Amino acid sequence: MASPALSQSAMTASEFEAYVSGKTLFFAADGTRYGVEEYLPDRRVRWSFMDGQCKDGLWYEDNGHICFIYEDNPSPQCWSFFKGGAGLSARFESEPDGTVLYEIEASGEEMVCLGPEIGV
Repeated sequence: MASPALSQSAMTASEFEAYVSGKTLFFAADGTRYGVEEYLPDRRVRWSFMDGQCKDGLWYEDNGHICFIYEDNPSPQCWSFFKGGAGLSARFESEPDGTVLYEIEASGEEMVCLGPEIGV
């Protein structure tokens, strides 16, 4: 898929919140499943790379970007989100590579979060 059009305006925080609130969205990058995020009340989120390891965090708007911080990484990860006919696309703004993610259908999948590892 192509990158979000430069002429397309990024979603505002209120547009993003209206779209994601109460949803669990699956994302892909370069045709490969990338991760899943659950959007909880009060701008809280739960992210997983679809490996059963989930990270709780929150999102906020900063300088026109939607930024996320997670329990294991307090450094903001900021994205520009765009709404298209097939759902959301997002461009990573915190690194020069500008990773682009696309919303994909869940195809019956659920977000799985395994419990903490227990052992010696």
